[in-house]
Amino acid sequence: MTDNHSPLAMLVQAIGSRISTPGDFAMPIPGLGLYRREHPSTPVVCMVEPCIVLVAQGEKQLWVGGEGYPYDTSRFLLTSLDIPANSEVRVASPAHPCLGLTFKLDLRILAELIAQRELPPMRERPVMKGVGIGAVTDGMLAAFARLVALLDEPEAIPVIAPLISREIHYRLLKSDQAGRLSQICSVDGQGYRIAKAIDWLKLNYDAALRVDELAARVQMSAATFHHHFRQLTAMSPLQYQKWLRLNEARRLMLNEHQDVSSAAFKVGYESPSQFSREYSRLFGVPPKRDIAALRGKAASAAQASSS
Repeated sequence: MTDNHSPLAMLVQAIGSRISTPGDFAMPIPGLGLYRREHPSTPVVCMVEPCIVLVAQGEKQLWVGGEGYPYDTSRFLLTSLDIPANSEVRVASPAHPCLGLTFKLDLRILAELIAQRELPPMRERPVMKGVGIGAVTDGMLAAFARLVALLDEPEAIPVIAPLISREIHYRLLKSDQAGRLSQICSVDGQGYRIAKAIDWLKLNYDAALRVDELAARVQMSAATFHHHFRQLTAMSPLQYQKWLRLNEARRLMLNEHQDVSSAAFKVGYESPSQFSREYSRLFGVPPKRDIAALRGKAASAAQASSS
């Protein structure tokens, strides 16, 4: 028999009552997003920010570097870096949609909480991947249920949301994913340096990449930098930059109506033909066909929502 007053049931009701159509929805609470899916889906290319992804109903899976990370109502997804990935919905239906939330991590809050707890230094511990699966706790669910319920009190959000956010970060540091978070917040650790390198790549994706110079920028040897970058992101620095370029080009063609050659040159490619080959490899179809299909889907969705 389902307990309608359990933290999970309260979270399902809170999310389901606020979003009635499939999609991803940003909320007035900083860092909080809600999502709804009504059908299983094949993996879709995405960039996952440092965040926790919680499933209140249904099942999802994230693919990173060929490895799958399934998560559901008992397991949450945690990413401690900006991770290029593929996301799929495994269990969902119109009657029982896949419902959940995303919540961006605040590394400053984590660092402060870690300092208060006086945790041992992380430099001796092995570098973990930038993505992991953790066990959901009732305390975590209750905190998120209260955060979502706060949407009914918009005037209270500036006062109470930061308190609940701090509690959520604390509960994550009490979970089995504490080590993964600590390695990114440890200023003298390798994970922190890779995070800084990723920040640079996101700002300079269109520039020529010299891995040894980027390694020196974050005070690492080229060999150590390359090893830890791949371990954390499942990509080499050059592959990561290529992923950023191709996704930005996709955005330029889709949202700003740029042609293939213009988008290719703008993100740093010198050869449109090389751009088209690498685009097809990542997205499965050539640029023009992909953009036409995406626009067709958007038009169909808009027509369905208006009817």
